[in-house]
Amino acid sequence: MQSENKTNNSSTIEMEPINTNNITLDTLSLPVLKAAKINLHVLRLDKIHPLISGNKWYKLRYYLQAALKEQKTILTFGGAWSNHIAATAAACKLFGLNAIGIIRGEEPAHYSATLQAAATCGMQLHFIPRAQYAAKEIPSCINTNAVYHIPEGGYGEMGVKGAATLVDGLCLTPYTHFCCASGTGTMAAGIVRVINSKQKLLAFSVLKGHHSLLKNIKELSRMEADNIMLDEGFHFGGYAKKNNVLIDFMNQFYAETSIPSDFVYTAKLFYGILARIQAGYFPEGSNILAIHSGGLQGNQSIEKGTLIF
Repeated sequence: MQSENKTNNSSTIEMEPINTNNITLDTLSLPVLKAAKINLHVLRLDKIHPLISGNKWYKLRYYLQAALKEQKTILTFGGAWSNHIAATAAACKLFGLNAIGIIRGEEPAHYSATLQAAATCGMQLHFIPRAQYAAKEIPSCINTNAVYHIPEGGYGEMGVKGAATLVDGLCLTPYTHFCCASGTGTMAAGIVRVINSKQKLLAFSVLKGHHSLLKNIKELSRMEADNIMLDEGFHFGGYAKKNNVLIDFMNQFYAETSIPSDFVYTAKLFYGILARIQAGYFPEGSNILAIHSGGLQGNQSIEKGTLIF
């Protein structure tokens, strides 16, 4: 079912530009790091844009380039709180492309903040039943010849190619370990392409029971690499699941580092890294680079006042 935009006219929206100059490399100073004699840096990709945030810009960039060349409407898939939907809608608004979002589930009476933002950016929203969504069916009312399809989450070769550029300009030599949150595995596959065989990538899965994720990362990377590890111990119940332990951690982590996190991806990443450090997983003297992949817009689904940032 196609929605009518339940927000202001998209022509009134002033879209901020993407600014990669805002990216910082934050050095953390926490007691657990000092005790373990480990260095931990955070690449703050969350700072480049409010909606086209973190790894989303990098995974989208080559898809957008191709769609602009063909001058086609972009079509993609996502849920009601999808970072990918929010980022794609904003990017299409910024670059003057039309966009269609296929949204999982029945159309709600009240849109999430994510869907409101997407609609305000001009994205046409089509809601389909979950079974059809799982099959990635495109509604018959859409002319598939006139659209450029971006897979959910930017999954695919162009997404990996873009993700490989997220550390451009950064000296990678000092790092022994790279850590990221992982859903589709696209970002992790991109990182594997640019690190050397002696450096290790530890991907923290945010999905429960997705045991083929490591295989997907290796296949996407197109590298014969044995330096990829997948940690499935910190999903907190599955995708977008959370509990009071995770929420309390998000607040404590912000109070100690001034770094905001989201409960879907980055909070689980930072929680997992610090837990593994405390458990002695990383050797003394390790230099770790953690990728902050953005996604902060999803925190709007949490009751106001729950988070201190």
